[in-house]
Amino acid sequence: MSEDDNNMEEYPTEIHDYLTAFEKSLGSVDEMLKTMMSVSRSELLQKLDPLEQAKLDLVSVYALNSMFWVYLATQGINPKEHPVKQELERIRTYMNKVKEIADKKKASKLDKGAASRFVKNALWEPNAENEHTSKTPAKGKKRQ
Repeated sequence: MSEDDNNMEEYPTEIHDYLTAFEKSLGSVDEMLKTMMSVSRSELLQKLDPLEQAKLDLVSVYALNSMFWVYLATQGINPKEHPVKQELERIRTYMNKVKEIADKKKASKLDKGAASRFVKNALWEPNAENEHTSKTPAKGKKRQ
């Protein structure tokens, strides 16, 4: 028997696809962590503006707490009853605040001068010339 055959007997075949996807995801996380660890934190932070620094810190701490969540689950501990759940919720709250700040930064600014000119030109103002032409029939041609 090969090693793969032995591994297949250890767990139900229904979860094989899930385990394969999980293993692939772990490989991706490992690659990203190696990339992040290859650059010093101070060097990385120098290249980022404060908003980007906050995003990086939040993503890092969220990933770390998520991995701890998975660790707890693998140890048979219910992570929903562990303080890590409140920590993840707290981090999500801050992520939403940073997202709101980023959205406000991206939002278009109102040019009050242009808006007032637009409204002023869009409004119809009657004057003597307009009143005279409005009394002529709008439909049909004039009879001679």
